[in-house]
Amino acid sequence: MTLLSENELKQVSDAIDLIERDTDAELVTVLAAQADDYRYIPLLWASLLALILPGALLFFTGWLAAWQLLLVQWLTFVVLAVVFRIPSVTSRLIPRSVRHWRACNLARRQFIELNLHHTVGGTGMLIFVSEAERYVEILVDQGISSRIDDSVWQSIVDTFTEDVRSGQVLEGFLSCIETCGSLLKQHVPATHERNELPNHLVVLE
Repeated sequence: MTLLSENELKQVSDAIDLIERDTDAELVTVLAAQADDYRYIPLLWASLLALILPGALLFFTGWLAAWQLLLVQWLTFVVLAVVFRIPSVTSRLIPRSVRHWRACNLARRQFIELNLHHTVGGTGMLIFVSEAERYVEILVDQGISSRIDDSVWQSIVDTFTEDVRSGQVLEGFLSCIETCGSLLKQHVPATHERNELPNHLVVLE
């Protein structure tokens, strides 16, 4: 993981301060190390394979007695459960759709927990990154979505996602914030000075 240093966190905070001078939008950024610990995944795969593999061996060869089959199943489960808990192995066992589903859920929970839905004029905006899942999402409240179509954010998300995949998380954040700031300045310009939510990057480890 390349979670950001204190100096890099300050760069993100300063970038948010800069764009919020020109817009009524309340921008919050969240960086999560991962969306889930996926502890159940190794056990799920180990259980499934412990049932299938010894059973297949018995079916095709007939070599195992009932007690031997049970012993092999238990040994298979224990060995695979240990092997599958190795992070690099675990990540390969999780379907992309599951990883993105968990990251998507976390993004929406953060939007609510950080009170982005309670801003004056509904101008809350969340830039969310889950690094392990290489997942980026931009969520906006109705005060912004009524002025900027949601499809506009997709190209920004795609670019940021590529930055995350290449390990350029800080650069991705700064570029994303700058691009979003230009759009917000044009469509949701500042009408009065306020700062309802903190501008620092929220880090979930």
